[in-house]
Amino acid sequence: MRRSWTLTAKLGTVGGALLAAVMVAIGLTLWVTWQLEGGAAAVNEAGRLRMQTWRLAQALTAEPSTPGANAAATSTAPLVERFDRTLQRLRAGDPAHPLFVPRDTQSQAALDEVERRWQALRADWAQPLAPAQVAAQAGEFVDRVDLLVNAIERQLARWTAILSLFQAAMVAMAFAGGVALLYTAHQLVLSPLAGLRRGLAGVEAGDLGSRVEVHAHDEFGAVASAFNRMAQTLQGLYQTLESRVQEKTQRLETEHARLAALYEATAFVARADTLDELAQGFARQMRRIGRADASAIRWSDEGNRRYVMLASDCLPQQMLDDEHCVATGECLCGQPQAMASTRVIAIHAEGGPDMLGHCRRAGYETVISVPLRLHERLVGELNLFYRSEALLVREDRTLLETLASHLAGAMESLRAGALEREAAVAAERGMLARELHDSIAQSLAFLKIQVQLLRDGRRRGDEAMVERAIGELDVGVRESTADVRELLLHFRTRTNAEDI
Repeated sequence: MRRSWTLTAKLGTVGGALLAAVMVAIGLTLWVTWQLEGGAAAVNEAGRLRMQTWRLAQALTAEPSTPGANAAATSTAPLVERFDRTLQRLRAGDPAHPLFVPRDTQSQAALDEVERRWQALRADWAQPLAPAQVAAQAGEFVDRVDLLVNAIERQLARWTAILSLFQAAMVAMAFAGGVALLYTAHQLVLSPLAGLRRGLAGVEAGDLGSRVEVHAHDEFGAVASAFNRMAQTLQGLYQTLESRVQEKTQRLETEHARLAALYEATAFVARADTLDELAQGFARQMRRIGRADASAIRWSDEGNRRYVMLASDCLPQQMLDDEHCVATGECLCGQPQAMASTRVIAIHAEGGPDMLGHCRRAGYETVISVPLRLHERLVGELNLFYRSEALLVREDRTLLETLASHLAGAMESLRAGALEREAAVAAERGMLARELHDSIAQSLAFLKIQVQLLRDGRRRGDEAMVERAIGELDVGVRESTADVRELLLHFRTRTNAEDI
């Protein structure tokens, strides 16, 4: 894989290359300047050799202060020693000043010739010589020194030319470096920025199809790729915005329909007065809410042994007759309590002829079974029948189970109310029976006895017994009438009046 250079690496490489070139040029310039300074010092030192030669010659030709050659040698010894030190400095050089003779062939040969001539001249001047001979030898030696100076100056002239060339090269390098920096900045920074600005301007103008060309895999390339992905995402969002809004609107309408159905069912449950009215109305509503072809509501007994058809809507009469009472487990619609759950039953895929024969003969293909639960107790089942394949999404499943829970609660409430009314009627009838037994029944039994006594007295012809029996009968009838009036007055009293 090719390595991707980042913008920092590219700028660092270009800047490092330019810096290295500048440092090399500066180093070469300093080295040439160092050579020029050392050569110039060497020219000055060689010039001192000429002066020291003439001073030494003058000392040799001067009238000695003391007689004999030893006196002349003693007076020139310091000059000779100074001359030797000067030659030694020219040969060894002095980096501290700096001072050194150039290392070219001509300069080194001239220096070697000067040293050789000095050794010969030094041997000659150790002997007494005529002043004219000393002057001639000194002049010849000075000419050799001049050759050395000329050789050094020629080399310095070449170094000066090289220095001028380096300076011109540095000027050209500075110009080329500036051009290279400008070109690099344009290629690596300004051009990508201009492309990003054009892309942003296009997006701002509404052209979501605007894209930026990716020329490199650096930071600007990453930004350009991110911009292209952003523009593509915005374009996709804009293109699908209408469908998204329509889908969201449809979803809201579906949720509104579910809430309306739940509210309508809750209101109907609150209005229903009887179990038949509740079951029949709920069956119609559930068929409409579930968009089914038919619906049925079954009620289970306390032991969950059988299911009784409470109400139905659009269910064929033959199915009503055949499934009016179904034993638990006999059909897939009647689920046992331990296994009861909301299910979608494919009629042609599940069960045998005995399990789903009625539904198959009626032309149904799918049945949705929803258990009616009340506090973990199975009280019935809701069935929705479809003549085509039906699916049940999570939201519809939740709605059906919620409505089934409301129905179970309402049915249990009606059942509890009916039981309460039954208990009240039974208590009222018990009270009536007790009242009748304690009053009218006893009076009637007494009258029956008196009638029998009247019949016996009349058969025997006992007029006193007859009159006594008739009197008892009259008293008994009046007491019975008083008891009836008392009971009627008691039963007609309105208990909901303010003044009881």
